[in-house]
Amino acid sequence: QLQLVESGGGLVQPGESLRLSCVASGSTFSMYGMSWYRQTPGNQRELVATMYSDRFTNYGDAVKGRFVISGDNAKNTIYLQMNDLKPEDTAVYYCNRGGPAGTWGQGTQVTVSA
Repeated sequence: QLQLVESGGGLVQPGESLRLSCVASGSTFSMYGMSWYRQTPGNQRELVATMYSDRFTNYGDAVKGRFVISGDNAKNTIYLQMNDLKPEDTAVYYCNRGGPAGTWGQGTQVTVSA
């Protein structure tokens, strides 16, 4: 059974960067088809980025041009490089495989505040 564990969250100031990691275990892993979502209190989880292939990635409108999803199959890991962070990026970030009905990690908190 696939298990996902996120890390790398924290408190940063606006304009700074963070890199989140998600390590997979328990099942054969491919970084293709993996996604990052985020959620704030009282709101539904929002799709941040999906990696379909090395050349085909998809980003939510709010993060386009600032966030980059990548992965390393040899390390069973996907990443989310977040640049030029804004207070509205504050959320719990989750990695996911298989969409809303798929497998989720426990989440990692990202707080952007001056």
